[in-house]
Amino acid sequence: MYYVIILVLLFLAELFYFRIADKCNIIDKPNERSSHTRITLRGGGIIFYFGALAYFLTNHWEYPWFILALTLITFISFVDDIRSISQGLRLVLHFTAMALMFYQWGLFTLPWWWIIVALIVCTGIINAYNFMDGINGITGGYSLVILAALAYINTEITQFVEPALIYTVLCSVLVFCFFNFRKKAKCFAGDVGSVSIAFILLFLIGKLILKTEDFSWIILLAVYGVDSVLTIVHRLMLHENIGLPHRKHMYQLMANELKIPHVAVSLVYMLTQAVIVIGYIYCRNRGYLYLLCAILVLSLIYVWFMKKYFRLHL
Repeated sequence: MYYVIILVLLFLAELFYFRIADKCNIIDKPNERSSHTRITLRGGGIIFYFGALAYFLTNHWEYPWFILALTLITFISFVDDIRSISQGLRLVLHFTAMALMFYQWGLFTLPWWWIIVALIVCTGIINAYNFMDGINGITGGYSLVILAALAYINTEITQFVEPALIYTVLCSVLVFCFFNFRKKAKCFAGDVGSVSIAFILLFLIGKLILKTEDFSWIILLAVYGVDSVLTIVHRLMLHENIGLPHRKHMYQLMANELKIPHVAVSLVYMLTQAVIVIGYIYCRNRGYLYLLCAILVLSLIYVWFMKKYFRLHL
């Protein structure tokens, strides 16, 4: 009953946000780099933050430093959705948020180089998640797969976090998917959505890695990781500025050049990640070998796809 109430409240909160976004003209207008053609409300992904906040307020103020960090990164991302802000200010607040999350993890009790590695990895993952948010359903659907896997791991393998946090955030993702995982999306996640859900997933996966002392759990982000890293490598080979927006991700070619429906492309990414995670759980006694093989297979698929279809983008 608790989760039914949370689901209903989050649904109402999302509808209330739509009214605000419509009145304040918080919209996403298509441009030459977009994969959509309709003006659509932006920032619907703010519901992810409300999901985490609902958990915090109803579960004895658990994980306060993480919630403070999430509040900071959600705030600056939402402002960035409305109007441009300086790169310096964004970086300061992002690094402050990550420092607070590291403190919640207990990372500052470890050798200093852990902080450097964590900062580089977390920054990369947040940016990758943001770049991958380009078609209907992909952010919500992919996040659903990861959260479902984390819920199973937390229950059946090792408890690394309070279960209610995963389930409450899962409710918020379901609400978002109701409005976004469709042919004509009612809203887009915006930076506030892609960055906040990336931050939440980072917190959960980080706690899992620290609890098990096994970094191979990063396989939960394998599909996004391979697509993002190899796209950066590809763009460097093309002598492009990797800081500029583009339409060269594999999912963008599928949606834009091959005209595959957005929902179908999102389902491909979801199912691929789900199959990889299921295989990993069955083979976790050889986790690092499985991780290496999964990355190799995904990389070969990416290279084959680009060799076959990238010409359509030119």
